[in-house]
Amino acid sequence: MGDIDLRLVDGQRLAAAGPAAPKWHGSSAFTQLVVLTQRSLQGYLTDGRALVLSMAQPVIILFLVTSVFSKFGTLIPGYPAGVSYFSYVLPAVLVDNALQTSLLTGAGLIDELRNGIAPRLRSLPIRPGAILIARSLTGLVRTAVQACIIVALALATHGNIVRGGIPAIAASIGLTMLVGWGIGWVFLAAGVWIRHTETLTNLGYLILLPLTFVSSAYVPLAALPSGLRDFAQVNPVTYAINAERAVFLHGVGAPISATTIVLPIVISLALGVVAGYGTMRLFRRPMGSWQ
Repeated sequence: MGDIDLRLVDGQRLAAAGPAAPKWHGSSAFTQLVVLTQRSLQGYLTDGRALVLSMAQPVIILFLVTSVFSKFGTLIPGYPAGVSYFSYVLPAVLVDNALQTSLLTGAGLIDELRNGIAPRLRSLPIRPGAILIARSLTGLVRTAVQACIIVALALATHGNIVRGGIPAIAASIGLTMLVGWGIGWVFLAAGVWIRHTETLTNLGYLILLPLTFVSSAYVPLAALPSGLRDFAQVNPVTYAINAERAVFLHGVGAPISATTIVLPIVISLALGVVAGYGTMRLFRRPMGSWQ
């Protein structure tokens, strides 16, 4: 009887308390990704100073380098006939801008790791991968915005310099975004591993500077010394620039072929997948090891 009475009492208490409140299992992965991406983008798009400063370097390189070297740039052996030096360098500036933005993507993640934002997000019911993918998407949007501004400035100052028209512009910006996305994951992995903004920035410039200049960015490969030319021929940045140039100039100076277009796409996708996997693994380390 005693056990029955206790069960009746417990049942009466549960009935009085009403139905149990549904448990909250957290928001969906898509919702987390959208919210975290919006958060990162608001800090960039609403800060006019950051937007202007991020555009300064590629614009200065584009107009300064072309102004200085335009007189004799077209006299270099192997230079395509009938192409202005400005048109020749523009695709290289787009790729260089994507690389620089990718470096900033990794540096931004380090700032959030060290100022406590990322550990605070990790303590919430948020998937760790959403934090990283949101940072990657933010870099992707930044690359797209800056590429559009660079192309718009080029068209406004030099007229219709894109031989392939609007489709070529769209394809070139898309390829620029893909290159930036792949390299962005590399710097995200480096950022989680290094965890110091200054160290990552110095390392990034140390890597990006020779990759950019020892390539087909500013002169044809035939004009480079033999040792540098050998390196440039296997430099992935050369493949990206050649593909951009082939699309922009519609095959002039850089013939359009399946290899020219597909190779940088495959390299960018491979870098993104491998570096993304490594970043996820590194990011799952205990939060105490981030300090």
